[in-house]
Amino acid sequence: MTDQSEISADDIRLYIIGDIHGRSDLLDRIVDEIHRDIEGYGGRECLTITLGDYVDRGPDSRGVLDRLSQNPFPTRYIGLRGNHDALLETFMQRPSVLDHWRHLGGLETLHSYGIAVNELMRGKGYEEAALALSAAVPEKHLAFLRSLKNSVTIGEYFLCHAGVRPGIPLDRQNIDDLLWIREEFLNSDLAHGKMLIHGHTPNEWPEVKRNRVNIDTGAFATGRLTCLVIDGGRGRFLFTE
Repeated sequence: MTDQSEISADDIRLYIIGDIHGRSDLLDRIVDEIHRDIEGYGGRECLTITLGDYVDRGPDSRGVLDRLSQNPFPTRYIGLRGNHDALLETFMQRPSVLDHWRHLGGLETLHSYGIAVNELMRGKGYEEAALALSAAVPEKHLAFLRSLKNSVTIGEYFLCHAGVRPGIPLDRQNIDDLLWIREEFLNSDLAHGKMLIHGHTPNEWPEVKRNRVNIDTGAFATGRLTCLVIDGGRGRFLFTE
């Protein structure tokens, strides 16, 4: 089962941000966009939600976690967990996961914390690197990672990182699916009971389907970090370009 949270959608504007992946520069820019949007629209309580994958691939995973751990947004804030964030947490307890993680951008995250990666690129020194990372990661980053939720429900919307297993009630979803699922979810046109808002699978532009909205626009490579704004049941997008 999930650690699902549920929030009322009455009189609230949502700012939902896709996968950041180590791009602290784009995070700063989307924060500025949200500031400007609130100044332009005003008049409603606001909540920002990030959909996970704060680390890996981009150059400044440490900077992203540093910002998010202090809530840089001019709103209340909830962070969701992504599969890459889970890998970072796992590595400090089980170094062997680096066999998998280093091919998904984990070395960039380690480098951002000042960890030497030459030996790791050759498949050596995992335990030493895990100890070094545990010593290098500030407590506020660890507390932020521990605080991340696997999903959140807000009115008619269900938010998670990757998606859900079609046909399974939302409150019975497996955490691995919420963080990792792809084809079974992406290829399904089943209604899920609520509109799904997710990231995890990059597209050049947001993908809006009858049963889901994908806002992962590959920010680490494209420079386009996407924020979905939902206000009074209507959606629009903010971008970093």
